[in-house]
Amino acid sequence: QVQLVESGGGLVQTGGSLRLSCAASGIIFRLYDMGWYRQGPGKQRELVAIISRGDDEKYTDSVKGRFTISRDNAKNTVYLQMDSLTPEDAAVYYCNAGASYSSPGRVWGQGTLVIVSS
Repeated sequence: QVQLVESGGGLVQTGGSLRLSCAASGIIFRLYDMGWYRQGPGKQRELVAIISRGDDEKYTDSVKGRFTISRDNAKNTVYLQMDSLTPEDAAVYYCNAGASYSSPGRVWGQGTLVIVSS
């Protein structure tokens, strides 16, 4: 049973921080490049960050310097540390297994909601 389960979303004030987690099961986690995507209301789902199985990181321009993706292969978990949040960051955030820069992988999590108040 392949499953990705996100957690850590919630309500935060502008300028605040959240740390999202994505726990994977049913895959050989260390062999997968992992990604975080987000989708705001009325918006297209977009790539936020990717971390390769070799720990190389890539970010969309809008979050560079504010967000950090990391992984712990021993825990089968990928994280997204989000700092200096703005209302434009409000979205449902999704974890994805097998992500690449140009397209997502096959497996998605259920999403976790991030609300940023002003």
